[in-house]
Amino acid sequence: MGRFLYFIVDGLLGLLVIAIIIGAILSWLVAFDVINLRNRFVYSFTRFLDAVTRPILRPVQKVIPPLGGVDISPIIVLLVIQGVRLYLLPMIFSPIIAALG
Repeated sequence: MGRFLYFIVDGLLGLLVIAIIIGAILSWLVAFDVINLRNRFVYSFTRFLDAVTRPILRPVQKVIPPLGGVDISPIIVLLVIQGVRLYLLPMIFSPIIAALG
């Protein structure tokens, strides 16, 4: 049971990493006018990714403003999420896995 919970939390964090990366790439493509937000699917997909990643990115964006027009908050959030996945999750879930099996 403990390993299953670890798997679920780690998987959700992995999906969040993918969403942040895709959102950043999509924002660049929109900014450079490679893709157009007038396309209904692109607009819906962009809104979905923005709704998923905004609560995570916004606190970092308040602390660190864009540097020369470049937003580095996704990089910082990705580093924090990877640190959580590699170091905190095993430390948090090892007693749970030992207790529940």
